[in-house]
Amino acid sequence: MPAAAAISPSVEPKPVYRAGMQAIGMILFWWLAQCLTAHFHWPIPGSLLGLMLLWGLLELGLLKLHWIEQGADSLLRHLMLFFVPAMLALVDHHELFSLLGIKLILVVLISTVVVMCGTACIVEIGFRLSHARSR
Repeated sequence: MPAAAAISPSVEPKPVYRAGMQAIGMILFWWLAQCLTAHFHWPIPGSLLGLMLLWGLLELGLLKLHWIEQGADSLLRHLMLFFVPAMLALVDHHELFSLLGIKLILVVLISTVVVMCGTACIVEIGFRLSHARSR
């Protein structure tokens, strides 16, 4: 293969590199949102603001889904790795295995169910609105 063809812009990057660059792009959204919330002293987590910015740009069509899809899929596929340090911290806190721990587990389970139900309702509303628009 000639050297010019190896650096041609028409050559597609490998999927792992594309996913990595897309993940870095999403991390930049998070970082920008963290900086904005810190600078303006907004009472909203930067991660939530970044998610809203990302969603808004996707909804407006300024950001195409295929520009971030592989990176998001890769992050979701490896999501459990981000929770391993939290699980290892349980070893240091034996009090979590007492009545306090049971209360915490109940709160986590109930809040998880509430979030899942809320998400399901929002997705259902979105599907209905999208179906109504397509008519």
